[in-house]
Amino acid sequence: MTSPTLAVVSGPPGTGKTTLAHQLARRLGCPAIIRDEIKQGMVQATPGYQAGGDDPLNYPTLEAFFEVTRVMLSAGVTIVVEAAFQDRLWRPNLEPLAPLADIRVVRCSTPADVAHDRIADRVQQSNHRAAHGDHDLLEALASGERSLDSFTPISLDVPTLEVDTSDGYKPAIEDVVSFVQGSAP
Repeated sequence: MTSPTLAVVSGPPGTGKTTLAHQLARRLGCPAIIRDEIKQGMVQATPGYQAGGDDPLNYPTLEAFFEVTRVMLSAGVTIVVEAAFQDRLWRPNLEPLAPLADIRVVRCSTPADVAHDRIADRVQQSNHRAAHGDHDLLEALASGERSLDSFTPISLDVPTLEVDTSDGYKPAIEDVVSFVQGSAP
């Protein structure tokens, strides 16, 4: 049996990671593990939950995300995982998984104004997004307290593909699938 593939979809908020991760998983025929969806499930089981500040669900979500990932890979399951984690969270949690899988990173990018508009749109369209502090993120971006350009990407020595998600996918989704499967796009 060969090792399963761990396709890591990463990038700053608003770069289309979740949408790409779900499309990629459907085309590969494997599960997608989405950090925000895990947290949303935790929020459902946490009466009186309030997002923001020192969010009490952030660490349990991080632990659940990587534990589910480890269990799936240990069972030999190819998976797509997605989160807006920066290198300081991704790298130390991915390194122990390297013996279990062929890790491939798909790094999503889009201009800051496009990402900002996507974040603003999802604040308006989904009350579930409140669990992720998107409103606070928009305020921090507007005040200059945060910048979408300050994101630190994963620095593992693994195959990595940059995907521009501004208008569709560049390279095309078929090429992203080929990359994850071990073929060059």
